[in-house]
Amino acid sequence: MSVYDHGFVRVSGAVPVVRIADPRANAEATIELMRRAAADGSALIVFPELGLCGYSIDDLVQQDALLDGCLEALAAVVEASRGIRSVVAVGLPLVVGDGLFNTAVAIQDGVILGVVPKSYLPNYREFYEQRYFAAARDATVDTCVVLGQRVPFGPDLLFTAADLPGFVLHLEVCEDGWVPIPPSVPAALGGATVLANLSGSPVTVGKEAYRLSLCSSHSARCVAAHLYVAAGFGESTTDLAWDGDALITENGSLLARSERFAMDSQIISADVDLDRLRQERMRMISLRDQAGDLSAELKSLRRIEFAFDGRDTAAVESAEPGFAHADSLRRTVPRFPFVPSGLADRDERCAEVGHIQVQGLAARLRSTGLDKIVIGVSGGLDSTLALLVAVDTFDRLGLPRTNILAYTMPGFATGGATLARAHVLMDTLGVSGAELDIRPSCEQMLADLGHPYSRGEKVFDVTFENVQAGERTSHLFRLANHHGGIVLGTGDLSELALGWCTYGVGDQMSHYNVNSSVPKTLVQHQIRWMISTGTYASETTAALVEILEDVISPELIPPGEDGAVQSTEDTVGPYELHDFFLYHLTRYGNRPSKIAYLAQQTWGPRSRGLPWDSEAVESRNSYDDDTIEHWLGVFLKRFMGNQFKRTAMPNGPKIGSGGSLSPRGDWRSPSDASARVWLDQLRSME
Repeated sequence: MSVYDHGFVRVSGAVPVVRIADPRANAEATIELMRRAAADGSALIVFPELGLCGYSIDDLVQQDALLDGCLEALAAVVEASRGIRSVVAVGLPLVVGDGLFNTAVAIQDGVILGVVPKSYLPNYREFYEQRYFAAARDATVDTCVVLGQRVPFGPDLLFTAADLPGFVLHLEVCEDGWVPIPPSVPAALGGATVLANLSGSPVTVGKEAYRLSLCSSHSARCVAAHLYVAAGFGESTTDLAWDGDALITENGSLLARSERFAMDSQIISADVDLDRLRQERMRMISLRDQAGDLSAELKSLRRIEFAFDGRDTAAVESAEPGFAHADSLRRTVPRFPFVPSGLADRDERCAEVGHIQVQGLAARLRSTGLDKIVIGVSGGLDSTLALLVAVDTFDRLGLPRTNILAYTMPGFATGGATLARAHVLMDTLGVSGAELDIRPSCEQMLADLGHPYSRGEKVFDVTFENVQAGERTSHLFRLANHHGGIVLGTGDLSELALGWCTYGVGDQMSHYNVNSSVPKTLVQHQIRWMISTGTYASETTAALVEILEDVISPELIPPGEDGAVQSTEDTVGPYELHDFFLYHLTRYGNRPSKIAYLAQQTWGPRSRGLPWDSEAVESRNSYDDDTIEHWLGVFLKRFMGNQFKRTAMPNGPKIGSGGSLSPRGDWRSPSDASARVWLDQLRSME
C-alpha cells in the first residue's frame, strides 16, 4: 500500500553539483536527479535558484549566449520530463517582454505549467540582483511564451492537483521568503499547502540556524509544508561559499535536511501529511478569519490545475496518482508521541511538565484557602507521580510536607511488594503516612449486597472490584472533610481514554487531578526522569525503580493459582499502543486505517525504527499488523463508549499539545455517540 493512500505526498529537494555558466552540464545534472527522485515516488522535485546557470553568475547573466543556453537547457529538462508524473521546479533567467526575470519554472510530463518570477530582489551586502533583474511587479503581462508554449506568468500561481486532494503548490524564489510578508503567505491563505522556495543563499557562520528557524516558523505560521533548496557545491567561490542547505518542514517540524557542504549531488525526501494540514487548517478559525479579511486579494490568485496521471483534469474522478516505490513511509513518526524524543530536550520538557502540574495544584490550594491534601498511595505508577508532584508543590509553597496526608489502603489483592513500596515512599518523602485496611468495610458492603463472596464463594466480578475502589474513594473524601483538605486525584489520561476507571472513584473523581492530561507512557517517563535528577534519597529511588519495573495492575483480584497477578495490559492492551492511537485520533482526527498504517510503520516488526532514544524510552516491543488492528479496535470501542466518564472528570491542568480529554478544554463529545463509523473504517482495511 502506498503512502499516497493515507493522505501523504512525497516531496524532494535536489541539490546538484553546479558548473558556473554551463547550462548544458547543469541540465544533465538536473535530469539525473529528477529521474532518481521520480523513481523514488516523489510528486514534487525542487531545485535551487538559477540552477540551470548557477546563482553566482553575476554580469554573465545578461549575455545573450548564456540566456540562449539556459533556454536550451530548459528544453532538455522539459523533454526529459516526458513520462514523469512529478512536478519539477527549476530556476533560470528568462527574458519576458523587455525585462530579465529570475524565475522558477514548474514542469510536468513535458509541459510547462507556469513561470513564477522573483518578487523581491536583494541589493545589499553581497547581493546585486537589481543590477540584472526586473521584479515581478515590473511585469506588464500575466502570460508568456516559453519554448513555444504560452503559459501563466506571475507570483500568484497555485498549482493544484486534481487527483491528489490537498496538494496545492506555490513557488517563490529565495529573498521572497525572507521578507516580512512573503508571497507564499497569501498563497497559503488562498489554499496552498506546499510552499517551495528555490534559493541561492550563500553561507556565513550562523546562517544555517537562522534558515531552520525561518523555514520551520514559516511552515507553522502558514500551516503548510515548506521546501527550501539552496545552491551547493560548484557555485563560484570568488567572494562567497555555498553549503547546499535543503530543508523540508511541515507545520513547524523539520522532516528532512541535506548534508551541508557536501561535494556531491544529493536529494532529500519526506512524506508530507496533507491530511494533517487540512485538519489543522480546519480547526484554526483565526486562519480562516484572516483569509476572509483578504478575500479580494485571494480571489485574484490563479489556480493552474493538472493531474499527476496525465489525464485531462475534467476527467479525473478518483484520487489515485499511483506513484510507484512509495510504500515505506519517509518521515519520522515517534513511537511515543507524548514523550520527549531525545536527551537534547528531555530535561527541559520534563521539567516543564512538572512545573505545569505544580502550578495547577498550587493555584487550586491558594484559591480554596486550604493547606492540606489527601492522597491515596498504592505503590503504583499514577499515585507515585501525583505524590511526587504534591511534595514539590508543598516545598515551593513553603508548606510542611506533613500537610500531605497520604494513605495506603490494602484490599483483597494488594501485594506485599506494592504495599511495602507505598510505605517506603511515604516514609522517605516525609509526608504524613498511614495505612487503612479497607477489607472490613468491603466485606460489610459485599454482605449488604448479598454478593457470593460474602458466602465464601470465589466470585471476582466487577462488583467485587469496584466495591474496593469505591471504599477507598469514600475514605479519602471523608478524610478530606475531616482534616480540612482536598482529595488529590491520581488517574491518568490513558485510563480516562480507555474508560479503565471506575465512575465516581479515585481514578476518575477527585477535587483536583494533576495527572488528568498525562498519559501512561509520560507518567513512566516522568518518573524515570525524576530518578535521573538525583533529587531523592536512595531508598526512595530504589522504590521508584521497582515501581517502573513492575506489572501495571489495579490489584483488585487475587492472584490466580499460577501466582500471576492481575494485569491491566492483558485486559485492555499495551498502553504504548493505546497512547499512540489516542494521540493520532484526538490530535489530528486521523482515520482508523491511517492510525493503523502509522502504527504498523512505527511499531511493526519490520519498521525502520523511526528512532527513539534508549535513555528516554525503554521499549523494544514490536507488534504484527493483526495485533495492532485488534488493539485499535478495542481502543475505539472503549474510547467512544466511555465518554460519560470524561464528561464528569474533575479539574486538572492541560500538559501538552496532545491535548486533554476535559469537556471544558480540548475534547467535547456526546456521551452517547456510536463507534460504528470508526470501526467500519478500520474494517475497510481487510
